[in-house]
Amino acid sequence: MLGEALMTLAATGGNAVIAAMAADGWDAFKGRIAKVFGRGTPELADATAARLDQSRAALEGLSGPDLDGVRAEQEIVWRTRLEDLLEQHPEAADELRALVAEVKTGSTGMVQQRAEAYDQAQQAVLGHGTQIVNFGGQHGGTSQG
Repeated sequence: MLGEALMTLAATGGNAVIAAMAADGWDAFKGRIAKVFGRGTPELADATAARLDQSRAALEGLSGPDLDGVRAEQEIVWRTRLEDLLEQHPEAADELRALVAEVKTGSTGMVQQRAEAYDQAQQAVLGHGTQIVNFGGQHGGTSQG
């Protein structure tokens, strides 16, 4: 039986898994969470990655109440899987905490964006990671940030 702290971590982790599915860096996050589940066994990690892909596919194309309902179901699924993992491998808690923290801070993986605007076009680029922004037009200036 899990203690309250690990139950809370599993619930937070389930929420983080679903949140990461819609975030930049999903593939990197998926690989890391699958590795946590795999516990050094590539077959288990691969099976987890396939389940994560199925969960993400279930969310695609949905919106409004339909999305909210399926999202809630998937959070329960991943919370339960995380509870099982933590019950069998309590040492996985620190790895899971680190992944949850990444999702909360929005740093689930490397992001690279490239945007170009010419003439009198305007643009705004939001996010984190490497961003290359080229502004053209009358002044032909280039800015990188």
